Amino acid sequence: MEVAGSGSSGEREPLAGLVERVTFHNADSGFCVLRVKARGHRELVTVLGAAPSIAAGEYVQASGRWETHREHGLQFRATFLRVTAPTSAEGIEKYLGSGLIKGIGPVFAQRLISTFKEMVFEVIEHTPQRLREVEGIGAKRALRITASWADQKVIR
Repeated sequence: MEVAGSGSSGEREPLAGLVERVTFHNADSGFCVLRVKARGHRELVTVLGAAPSIAAGEYVQASGRWETHREHGLQFRATFLRVTAPTSAEGIEKYLGSGLIKGIGPVFAQRLISTFKEMVFEVIEHTPQRLREVEGIGAKRALRITASWADQKVIR
């Protein structure tokens, strides 16, 4: 691999954006390859970094250096990567629809967003009984969603 600017003279630069897709994630080491809709970039950016857990729809703030890989082209190697929960309806829907929370796939993610908008995380956490207001969510699915949400919170 050819690394551009890997010497000590290269300055770290910031990068922030919405995770569109998690191409690869190793749960043991945390190493991940992400496709990110980054501010100031027209095309999706490939970001290499480390995070204990990561999902589509989450927001990343990173600092690192750009490098050119012989096979994969331009990519951003993050020496620092902070992951935060999505705040936009689009990000939240992508996050919930990613399969990270058991009981919610793309269809239920869409239904949850249309019912609760950006307040969906607060509903799951503080008033989970309201999940049953969404068509197709009964007692069992609501329980599965809240249990899975709690598990994800512990991991993070």
